[in-house]
Amino acid sequence: MDKVVALDNLSTGYAENLRGVDAELVVGSILDRDLLNDVVSDADAVVHLAARPSVPRSVADPVASHEANATGTLYVLEACRRRETPLIAASSSSVYGPTVELPKNEYMPTRPQSPYAASKLAAESYVLSFGATYKTPTLAFRFFNVYGPLQSAGHAYAAAIPAFVDAALRGNPLHVHGDGKQTRDFTFVGSVVKVLAEAAERGVRHDRPVNLAFGTRVSLLELIKKIATIADRDLKIEFEPPRAGDVRDSQASQDILGELFPGHTPVSLDEGLTQTIRWYSDRLQ
Repeated sequence: MDKVVALDNLSTGYAENLRGVDAELVVGSILDRDLLNDVVSDADAVVHLAARPSVPRSVADPVASHEANATGTLYVLEACRRRETPLIAASSSSVYGPTVELPKNEYMPTRPQSPYAASKLAAESYVLSFGATYKTPTLAFRFFNVYGPLQSAGHAYAAAIPAFVDAALRGNPLHVHGDGKQTRDFTFVGSVVKVLAEAAERGVRHDRPVNLAFGTRVSLLELIKKIATIADRDLKIEFEPPRAGDVRDSQASQDILGELFPGHTPVSLDEGLTQTIRWYSDRLQ
């Protein structure tokens, strides 16, 4: 692939994040079908990461989450179908819901507990259905708590790691919803990007969703201890009521991922946190 084009409405990202990257930025929305068709027209492959993220945000405005995540994905698929363009799309581990069994595998039933989870399940279902019905080359990944440099921390719906790191470096208390013993499978963005790039280059497709995570299960309290050690800070925690729609425990089975992408060694949680904390620290200086 000779050229990378990024279509983004910059609702959660920043144009400066592409500084130093050989990519063209087109500012716009996937809900703009004419613009979307124009951007996809010459593409060799599409990596669809556009979404309205955050469970709490979807609870506050479920229609906006559906439009961006479900309807938007349908529009992307239609643009790809017309040209038989391979599509790689991001779903979410939230589709599993409160299933007790761990690790979560792709053969388990889904139980969405929030409008966000429901919208992502609809999106991945559309992706798989286009592969089955129209033979569009598709691959749907279920992301598990992706984190790393460039992730926004300065808003009410920030994810756990950027929110914790930003608060720690500023000397503010860390706000934890619930008892902090809930677990997550945090996945460093660099590990995710390597898999996405290989999927696009090799034209990988699959008729089931695929977990994109590496089984790094840790509680929020354990995560905070790691951040305190790496950042060399004494951290204060303020506990708040649990949030509606949040899942208690999450961990990915890697069986299908390992079959499709053998030999991938993910960035460890300690190394990923070190890189992330260093990036946030540099920005605050």
